[in-house]
Amino acid sequence: MANTKSAAKRARQNVRRTLRNRSAITRLRGMQKRTRSAAKPDPNDVRALISAIDKAAKRGIIHRNAAQRRKLPLSPIASRPGC
Repeated sequence: MANTKSAAKRARQNVRRTLRNRSAITRLRGMQKRTRSAAKPDPNDVRALISAIDKAAKRGIIHRNAAQRRKLPLSPIASRPGC
């Protein structure tokens, strides 16, 4: 239990932010699973996944280094010629 008004407010804010971040992380995780499990992933889906990872990093949902690590194996698929 919070001892001050400001600590109580921070606790309320943290609950809201956690819910919002959890939904974004779940969405990212689902997109990554669909991309990895596909026999031949669609380059447009890969580009959408890269964009979603960038947005999550920009909003502070995932760390920027984690975003780079997640995007690294996707970039060759997205830049294939003829797509």
